[in-house]
Amino acid sequence: MIKLISWNVNGLRACMDKGFLDFFRQTDADIFCLQETKLQQGQIELELEGYHQFWNYAEKKGYSGTAVFTKIEPVASSCGIGIQEHDNEGRVITLEFETFYLVNVYTPNSKRELERLDYRMKWEDDFRTYLKQLEQKKPVILCGDLNVAHREIDLKNPKTNRTNAGFTDQEREKFSQLLDNGFVDTFRTIYPDRTDAYTWWSYMFKAREKNSGWRIDYFCVSECLKDRINDAYIFSETLGSDHCPVGLEIQI
Repeated sequence: MIKLISWNVNGLRACMDKGFLDFFRQTDADIFCLQETKLQQGQIELELEGYHQFWNYAEKKGYSGTAVFTKIEPVASSCGIGIQEHDNEGRVITLEFETFYLVNVYTPNSKRELERLDYRMKWEDDFRTYLKQLEQKKPVILCGDLNVAHREIDLKNPKTNRTNAGFTDQEREKFSQLLDNGFVDTFRTIYPDRTDAYTWWSYMFKAREKNSGWRIDYFCVSECLKDRINDAYIFSETLGSDHCPVGLEIQI
């Protein structure tokens, strides 16, 4: 059994001042993935005894970025998906282990007025192709901020958000395509009907206080791993970011 955690920290340095290390130590995960670190190399020094550290930085300062801390030493590691137009924002880290691949991703946001929706559609197709290529060799565990609430149950106000970034028909369809192509949403596998289960809340309008949120952070796994899922978690009480951590326990 291994325990994995994923958290969009919305700036790791800020999150460090809000209890990040306490949560990190308390959960004692085998693999801990971060999105939106907003760091350049050398801007932080973390002493995490017993963990191997992997970082992917965006070229643009203070933007995007991912990291993975793992007790299990991987066979190999890589950053990006091998496509230049996608690989300058520090969005993907892949670790190859003996029996599976781990892919940590921070999916591009379509932005206000959906100004980046066309790019997002291209990203989705290219990223799905990348995952399927990995899967030809070993099962894949995918985690991160996927920037989409898949179904109406996955956000508080589906009707008023229908045309907003993260809940457009186009983005939801791309997530459906991922599932149709052999991946499973681990949380919905275990808790198909659980409502009010969110991972992101706006900083405005006391959204978190009212639990008016969205579930946009996921662990998805190759279908062949479905029966090995032990549990999936949402740490909704954990503060420090506008996202909360999510977790997965899986026999692998």
